[in-house]
Amino acid sequence: MRRIRVLSIPSGHPYVAHLSDPDGDDGVTRLPDPPVPGAPRGQWWPPVALDEAWVRAHAGEFEVVHVHFGVEGRTLAQLDAWLAALREVGRPLVVTVHDLHNPHLPDNTHHRAQLDRLVPAADVVLTLTPGAARVVEDTWGVPVRVVPHPHVVPLPEIGADRPSRDGFVVGVHLKSLRADLDVRVLRALSDVVAEAAAEPPVGGGPVRLRVDVNAGAGAFDPAEGPGAAARARRWIREVADRLEVDVVEHPRFDDDAFHAYLAGLDLAVLPYAFGTHSGWLEACVDVGTDVLAPADGCYGDQHPIRLYDRSDLHASIARGLADSRAAGPRRLVTADSRRRERREVAAAHRRAYLDALAAGPPLATGTGR
Repeated sequence: MRRIRVLSIPSGHPYVAHLSDPDGDDGVTRLPDPPVPGAPRGQWWPPVALDEAWVRAHAGEFEVVHVHFGVEGRTLAQLDAWLAALREVGRPLVVTVHDLHNPHLPDNTHHRAQLDRLVPAADVVLTLTPGAARVVEDTWGVPVRVVPHPHVVPLPEIGADRPSRDGFVVGVHLKSLRADLDVRVLRALSDVVAEAAAEPPVGGGPVRLRVDVNAGAGAFDPAEGPGAAARARRWIREVADRLEVDVVEHPRFDDDAFHAYLAGLDLAVLPYAFGTHSGWLEACVDVGTDVLAPADGCYGDQHPIRLYDRSDLHASIARGLADSRAAGPRRLVTADSRRRERREVAAAHRRAYLDALAAGPPLATGTGR
């Protein structure tokens, strides 16, 4: 089997860590991220390998470049120069379009302009869902391969018993109050939960809402700045005053705490104003927690989850909550199905790298492929 050395950008992201075959050697070596000057050990951002000089100096160390995340800090001129350097040293490019709209940026202009450069320049383009593939193909006129998002929770933990609890817990995590928060969804959700909590308990017991936010996000800062974060702060105070709600501010979860948190919910609501795919959704599916996500985006293509309609938030969220309570816990994946899927994901990536090598630019003298 031919071994392929891949420079993943980044390599240290959890998504990338689950692209390899879990049961054997798939012939792909993903190189570690170059150290970031002045950053803690293990931090991959901002990616050092996105520098044209770095590419020229280290071209002999890798055969294929695969871009996932982290390009938002590069100017268009820097990205153009980097792409030119890849061609000069004869290294093919694979791009996975994770986000059609960057969830961290309210203005998608720069992200779209970067995709305008990356997607046509790529020798192979991947994305995670058929819906995203249609958009990429229609927008840039390039063929796209669909490779699903692999599991997030470790395989041995998928299918584990869920903790028992009294009642039905609806969870919404505001993370660090990033740009993609839709406060209209939060308001509709709190109204729906208040109505459900006032009703006589049904089979799943009483309904309660849990709201989480990362410490340091300023969720309880009295200063009212502009934007979604300020509106979210006001909403947090409103629900804390109006509802019997658990508002939990805590440091960013480590992996074990994150998985335990999700398993402690019956229904996770994703309050995203925009976006394309979600690793959070995948983690919920892994632990058996129901998901209610926007009908726009491509979340419904990832798994048969529950969707709300942004044009009729109250009714669609109420319907999603009622259906989830009536259905009870459901398992969309098993450890075995995720293992099979991951083997297929690994094989699809190996094929992508081999095809990129066959289709890519001629090798520059002295770089060694």
